[in-house]
Amino acid sequence: MIHATPSWQGGHLCYNCVFVAKGGMDTDDFHSLLVARVCLFFSCVHTGHLYSCALVNWFVPIAEELDELTGMWVMAPAVDNDRHCIQLVILLDSVVQGVHLIGVYGSELIPVDLHKFSESLDAFKAYYVNKYIDHHANTLVF
Repeated sequence: MIHATPSWQGGHLCYNCVFVAKGGMDTDDFHSLLVARVCLFFSCVHTGHLYSCALVNWFVPIAEELDELTGMWVMAPAVDNDRHCIQLVILLDSVVQGVHLIGVYGSELIPVDLHKFSESLDAFKAYYVNKYIDHHANTLVF
């Protein structure tokens, strides 16, 4: 289940991340996938057809290969020249599955008052794509 809500069960926000297939559902390896954070689900009608869509913020790889230490891909939020998140509307048909991102915190301490699920995707400059979250993520990405 993928959530995009400003108040999860009356509490903090919850905007989940997803794998998005590039140009169709052929997902041979990580290079055929994009990573995005869902901000909004909606649908619209155009020329008599109903389209299920999502507004997403993109993440981009910061290297062309896996991180040597963890064996995971490292991503960063995609931003424009003014440091605003790059957003796009996508069709839900291009969403492959949910993805779990882990903040790259380096040698710094994580703030004690950080709400792990509601603020973690805004708190770090880079994120690991967690290949250990489930079998599907492991086989899709690696």
